[in-house]
Amino acid sequence: MPTKPSANLDAVSKAIIEQLQHDGRKSYASIATEVGLSEAAVRQRVQRLLDAGVMQIVAVTDPLQVGFLRSAMIGLRVSGDMTEVADALTTMDEVDYVVTTAGSFDILAEVVCEDDDHLLELLTKRIRTLPNVTATETFVYLKLNKQLYNWGTR
Repeated sequence: MPTKPSANLDAVSKAIIEQLQHDGRKSYASIATEVGLSEAAVRQRVQRLLDAGVMQIVAVTDPLQVGFLRSAMIGLRVSGDMTEVADALTTMDEVDYVVTTAGSFDILAEVVCEDDDHLLELLTKRIRTLPNVTATETFVYLKLNKQLYNWGTR
């Protein structure tokens, strides 16, 4: 869930987002034809959406195929203020996803590492030593079955 109110997107902005979620390399001219705007208008809207942090346009990779042999989800239990721990995790290059949760874990962090030694170093020397981290549980990924980001704007 977002921590701030969601952007008030009109139907055209939502359509532009959905076009880019299906193909992030799609041309502004092609999107313009789909949504009924000029190419320049689409370019401006995309820039506004990027500037507002509503979306990002990135290449999504399979970590195994680019040399990162170990991915895992780490559940953290924290005493005190969870924000400081979450903020510290977001500064670590290996961490690609951090959420504060309700339930048996206070924070979940997804990590992508070169190998098991790298994961062990990250856990023992950098994550478990963070102030207020009382426990961690690591869920090692054996296979990436699905990783899509084209769920639209619903």
